[in-house]
Amino acid sequence: MKNIFKKIMFYLPAIAFVIILAGCKKDKDLMPPVTVPFVRLVEGESVQSQVFGQPVKYTVLLPQDYKTSGKSYPVVYLLHGFGDTYTAWSKAGNIQYFADNTAGVEPMIYVMPDGYNSYYVNNYNGAYRYMDMFTNELVPEIDRIYRTKKDASQRAVMGYSMGGYGALILPAKNPTVFSVSVPLSMSFRTDAQYIAETQNSFNVQWAPIFGGSGVSGAARLTGYFQQNSPFYFFNQNDLSGFANLKLMLACGDDEESLSITTGALHNLLRDKNFKHEYRSGNGGHSFDYWYKAIPEGLRYISKSFEGAAYPAEPDPVAVGTLIAAEKYKLETVPAAGIQVGIFTPATYATTTNIFPVIFYINDAASASRNEQAIKTISMLNNRMESGKIPPAVIVEISNNAGSISAAAMTQIIDHIKTNYRTVPGRQGRVLTGSGSGGSNAWALMPDCKQQVAACFLFDATVPATATTETSVFYYIDATDNTISYKGNFSLYVDAKARSIEHEYRVRQGSPSFQSFVNGLDAATGYLTTQLNKR
Repeated sequence: MKNIFKKIMFYLPAIAFVIILAGCKKDKDLMPPVTVPFVRLVEGESVQSQVFGQPVKYTVLLPQDYKTSGKSYPVVYLLHGFGDTYTAWSKAGNIQYFADNTAGVEPMIYVMPDGYNSYYVNNYNGAYRYMDMFTNELVPEIDRIYRTKKDASQRAVMGYSMGGYGALILPAKNPTVFSVSVPLSMSFRTDAQYIAETQNSFNVQWAPIFGGSGVSGAARLTGYFQQNSPFYFFNQNDLSGFANLKLMLACGDDEESLSITTGALHNLLRDKNFKHEYRSGNGGHSFDYWYKAIPEGLRYISKSFEGAAYPAEPDPVAVGTLIAAEKYKLETVPAAGIQVGIFTPATYATTTNIFPVIFYINDAASASRNEQAIKTISMLNNRMESGKIPPAVIVEISNNAGSISAAAMTQIIDHIKTNYRTVPGRQGRVLTGSGSGGSNAWALMPDCKQQVAACFLFDATVPATATTETSVFYYIDATDNTISYKGNFSLYVDAKARSIEHEYRVRQGSPSFQSFVNGLDAATGYLTTQLNKR
């Protein structure tokens, strides 16, 4: 009995421990499972690079439904600018906001690698092979870790500044890895710009990449620079090697020099009939402009991933309520022997105010002159009634029978000044037109700049070497398929070089009356500024 008691006392702690464990297991079964929160945006991930012998950091943004869908996704690589890091797109770039709130964009994985100051290429002597790291290590690592669509048709590159060049050069040089390119304010140079760089800037920023440290003049145009310059590799008769490249260029018109670079590249691609999209918008070298460009860039990428053509035209701007027929009054200018259409706003009859004037050269064929005039005037009148532009007298002039001469334009201006309560001087007078009407308006400015202070041109058919006039404000607007792509760009370059007040826009689409309406509507803020100058 005593031995039995000893055995019980010996095993009692073990029995108690088993009972406690059983109780704990029971309690554990009753506890809810621990849920690890799904984190979509992760900074500080890295790929261990054999090329560099060190890790390369990146940020990744996953789709909202990544954890639950089980689906694979296309990938967009987002590249930062010179001096920035892999956190630039997630912080200053607000990419999560744009990914979640841009209409027409499918779910995608966004990868933002550290690009250092590499320009995203291998440097000239092979000592720093960033492109090799990117294509041979980073892309395979992303495909290994995440559920990606592992095909070039499902990979895009978008970047700003230095990253804009990377967004072009990576797909251009690696067509089996990437197929979509969206450079924003691409940091690169034409040959002339490259030669003109200050020696210090050239030595610090460019020579470490493309070679030629310390040299000047044409010696800077090294063979390696030419191999990696789009002004060389796109300047050939056979561009079949880029057949699968889908390209959208975008740049702000207030850039110091990069808008010239991007515009020149657009002109080269137009010369070569290489299909692409090009946008010039209001802004400089900052996220203030890139925020405006990112949504369309993402839509373009999404359409490309779908294998769908990007829309040829934007959504049309509605003209709105048409004016009554009697509000468009045809009147002959005796001295000129020209019949013009006159519109006066509603407040003209109820006040004694003087009004600014919009002179509109209508390029419509005779049969559609009235219809086009009424729609244009109606759109402007609706903007007046909504307060977007000030009440103004509108004078419609047809150039269907031939261009309006400077003498005839002066007589029209004098007729309006004499017979209507309008501004007495050039300030508050605007001349506008599209197509041949825009060409006519541009041609009138040298002789009429003392009578008209602003010229608004829409898809104007102007010469390839067109220039601007001093003391005149120019609003230069064209579609990216405009006939006079060189002429409109020349106007912009000239105005910029001579510090003539201007705005430059290149929009989606082709020349048409609807495009003119779209452009005129987008210009209302600048139109208001000019009409209010009295």
